Amino acid sequence: MDTDRTETSGWDCPSCGRRVPGRIRACRCGFEQSSATSSTVAGSAKVAASGLPLLGIGLVLGAALALYPWKPQPAAATDAPARSRPEPTTAAAHVRELPDIEPIESPKPPVPEPVRDPEPIVTPPEKPPLEELVSRVVPAVAFVQAGQNRGTGFFIARDKLLTNAHVVGGQSSVRLQLGDAAYQARVVNVSAGSDLAVLQVYNAPPGQAVLSLGSATGVRVGEEVIAVGSALGVLSNTVTRGIISAVRKAGPVTLIQTDAAINPGNSGGPLVNRAGQVIGINSLRAGQQAEGVAFAVAIDHATQLLNGERVTDTQTPLGSLTQMLDGRSEGDQQRQRGEQEYARTMEVIARAATELDSFWTRYAPNCVIAAVNAGDHPWFAVYSPGGVRLGQSNTIDCSAWIDAVKMRAEAIRVEMDKAAETARQRGVFPGATRDLRRRYRLQWSGWDR
Repeated sequence: MDTDRTETSGWDCPSCGRRVPGRIRACRCGFEQSSATSSTVAGSAKVAASGLPLLGIGLVLGAALALYPWKPQPAAATDAPARSRPEPTTAAAHVRELPDIEPIESPKPPVPEPVRDPEPIVTPPEKPPLEELVSRVVPAVAFVQAGQNRGTGFFIARDKLLTNAHVVGGQSSVRLQLGDAAYQARVVNVSAGSDLAVLQVYNAPPGQAVLSLGSATGVRVGEEVIAVGSALGVLSNTVTRGIISAVRKAGPVTLIQTDAAINPGNSGGPLVNRAGQVIGINSLRAGQQAEGVAFAVAIDHATQLLNGERVTDTQTPLGSLTQMLDGRSEGDQQRQRGEQEYARTMEVIARAATELDSFWTRYAPNCVIAAVNAGDHPWFAVYSPGGVRLGQSNTIDCSAWIDAVKMRAEAIRVEMDKAAETARQRGVFPGATRDLRRRYRLQWSGWDR
């Protein structure tokens, strides 16, 4: 076996440097290899021959590593600086690819719920006994006299009162009666659209009792209320009790309907709930025929007035309420007013016609030979051309007399024509005007021409 390796290996001549095959013992230059050297060369040849298989394996593995499609691994997310990893030292480390490992996230701490303030507990206003409530309200209510008008007002501050606009009328100052004391007050603010007025008191009494203002937005039908006022204009501090029957709209104004008795003189007084808050200003009742139907203007309109706001509607709550109760349109109301005005005019003309009847009856027998029958009055004959034939009289100037009749008849005719035109403009039906002329005995065929 050693002979085969020696024959296939070679050795270098130390004399001339040639490569000499292993089977030849002497070089061309004459150098001859000794037995020791031959042994060494043979050993080297053995080592070289044993390394050849390992070299081939290394070349194969190197080519495989170069051609393998490696995937770059993502760097681990960390705040610390990256450390260098040692290169794999074996071929197995390069050949085997480790699977991707998902990072394990640490559990997040729970987010605490925000701390909220507890909902405020709304305590309903205290409801004192009725007797105690009345004793609190009455000292803050005053009798109001403005010219011939009489009504009620109530203190909302030591020197300030609320009342109805129709109570003060066109007065700039009013007189107040509070118990046995009398005071003067001036009118500082008026809203005809909401029928409210604000009064400023001169030399207001110290420690004057006042009422707190509530709101009509939270009232409930069936809620108990009291009304305080000067009934009939003379019975001061009259207290009546009832309930809220309904909350209604009269135009832009909110009205609280109640069955608490509100009589003339109560206007301007407070409508108070059981908590002692003013929720309305007593204003009106629905006619003499209605029982237990009264209305108060919602206190919210007074709050608006105190803040400088006014209801701009030209119609008062009473007018809006009348329209609401009648269920008629504005045109119907205008027509009705036209009929009423025409009726008043017919009444005045009827009295003038009766006076002219006397003047005609007194002298016609002496002057009139013939006259046409033209209507309810004999002198209507002068309205027709040739309607009167005059004769001669020894006691009267018939020409002067008939001229006087015609002059007075013409004045009546002018008034009748004016009344007819006004009625037409206001939508009064012709049948209505004929009925009114018939009622007042003013029928003549010429009025309808």
